[in-house]
Amino acid sequence: MSQSERVVPVQPIFLANLRDHVHHNLRNAIVAGQFTDGERLNERDLARELGVSTTPLKEALRQLETEGLVRTEARRGVYVTFGAQQAEEMSLARAALESMIARMAAKRASEKDVAMLRQLVRNMDEATTAGDIEHLIELNEAFHSQIHDASGCDYLRRLQSKQQMYNHTTRVALLGEAEERGRALIEHRAIAEAIAMGDQDAAERIMRDHIVRSGQRHIQTVFGIAPAGEKT
Repeated sequence: MSQSERVVPVQPIFLANLRDHVHHNLRNAIVAGQFTDGERLNERDLARELGVSTTPLKEALRQLETEGLVRTEARRGVYVTFGAQQAEEMSLARAALESMIARMAAKRASEKDVAMLRQLVRNMDEATTAGDIEHLIELNEAFHSQIHDASGCDYLRRLQSKQQMYNHTTRVALLGEAEERGRALIEHRAIAEAIAMGDQDAAERIMRDHIVRSGQRHIQTVFGIAPAGEKT
């Protein structure tokens, strides 16, 4: 055995700060609808379920409060503040930002950007056919990241980065459905081609429609209801 093979590399999960790991788990659970809007969180029970002390849990809850996912009431406890209405608002906020980023990508994308987007679409096509959900989620996120890079919109990207927690959880929930995977592929291909053609209006419109539709589907999937103003 060589010198470099005598130890096993440290797994990424152990490199993460414990508070961040607890925060990540709780945040995903809340956004995925595992806790109901207005539900009181029992810190001791949560700490036991997570296998940690209450110290990193309290730190994680404070971070979740700054993100608007929970609220603390003096002498009463911590309550979940995420439900269908907030999920819809977050989806609409993302749609507004992503659509403008796509518009600027159509204006500024280089030939290299376009080639990378088209390759990602081909890779997504293969992953969709294979039903490789985990890889498809990675490609989906890489696709949107490439559009962000192509846009050159540093300010809009910073604003949009605050939506990442919701974006990833939404993809995990939705891409498990075969029908949704097919629709997403069609929409991603149309977005890529609009950017390739430099059609700013189409890129903005298709991206906005894509985000709004997937957000509505996520609300229906997680909360079992249609967004406000829509019929079930």
